[in-house]
Amino acid sequence: MILYLSIIFVCSFVLALLNIFVGTLFFDYSVWFIILAIAGSVVFEFLVDGLFAFIINKLPNKWFGIENKHFKVSKRSIKFYEKIKIRKWKDKVWDLGGLGGFRKNKMIDPNSPEYIERFIVECNKGVVTHRIGYFVGFLDIFIIPLKYALAIGLPIAFVNLFLNILPTMVLRYNTPKLTTLYYRLLKKNA
Repeated sequence: MILYLSIIFVCSFVLALLNIFVGTLFFDYSVWFIILAIAGSVVFEFLVDGLFAFIINKLPNKWFGIENKHFKVSKRSIKFYEKIKIRKWKDKVWDLGGLGGFRKNKMIDPNSPEYIERFIVECNKGVVTHRIGYFVGFLDIFIIPLKYALAIGLPIAFVNLFLNILPTMVLRYNTPKLTTLYYRLLKKNA
C-alpha cells in the first residue's frame, strides 16, 4: 500500500511541478487550478476504479469460474511473468480485494477445493476490474478542460494504467498455480 501511495504522490508532485513551471511560464495556467485538477483527477481515478470494482463484485461468480476459457493464462504469459521475476515483487502490489470481502494476499484454507475455487473466481474478477481500469482511467481526459487534458489528464491516466497492469499480472501469475492446486485437491478428495 505504501508503495502505491508513494508512486501516486511522487507522480502527482512531479506532474504539479512540471505543470506549474511550464504552464505558468509558457501558457496561462493557474497554479491553483493545476493543483486542484491533479488532486481531482487522482480522486476521480480512485472513484471510477472503485465503482467498477463494486459492479464487477456484484456479478455472478459463475461468469468468472475456473472453466471459463477467457481467463486461461497461456504458457507464453507464464514465461513472461517468470522472466520479469514477478515472484520477487508480487507481494508489494497493493491488494484491495478485502474491500470486496475477499483478501487475496493470504490463503486462509489452502486444503479446501471450495476455497481455492472462490480464490480463483476473485482473481478473475480482479483481472476484469483492472483491465477495465486500463481504459476508464483515460476518461479523466474528458473531465478536465481541454487545455489541461494533455498536460494533466493524460499523465495521470498513464500512471493509473501502470498501477492497474501490475495487479493484473500478479493475479494472472497466481491463477495457474491455484488451478493446479484446485484440481489436485479435487483428485485427492475424490
